[in-house]
Amino acid sequence: MLTIGKLGAAAGVKVPTIRYYEQIGLLPAPERSAGNQRLYPGAALDRLSFIRHARDLGFPLEAIRDLLSLSDRPDQSCAAADAIARTQLAAVRARIARLRALEAELERMVAQCAHGTIADCRVIEVLGDHSLCAAEDHHSRPEAAA
Repeated sequence: MLTIGKLGAAAGVKVPTIRYYEQIGLLPAPERSAGNQRLYPGAALDRLSFIRHARDLGFPLEAIRDLLSLSDRPDQSCAAADAIARTQLAAVRARIARLRALEAELERMVAQCAHGTIADCRVIEVLGDHSLCAAEDHHSRPEAAA
């Protein structure tokens, strides 16, 4: 049995994250010691490692929930897991395309820099007026603002 600290250290996950995963049902509630300390079986480490790896690959929590549900039933077809992975791959490719467009726009802005004063700065000018921006697909994108 592992304490929450040892579980987190073994999986490379912070304690508050483990508690959150329990709260949203990705990890089952652990047993408690006589002193009310959380005690996790080895299977919890496997499950937490699965979740962490899926998060590292960018899977959203709902997809991870579905994948965990599928992994709990090993006799069924893997078609659903494949579909979830394909959806994630498409999302990653779309994000890469947006990032490439943003990279090209930033390169264009920097290349047009005249190294003069702020009054003549192309970077400031483009950031202040979206109509001057060539990368149309980042307008109104929440993740572009993050």
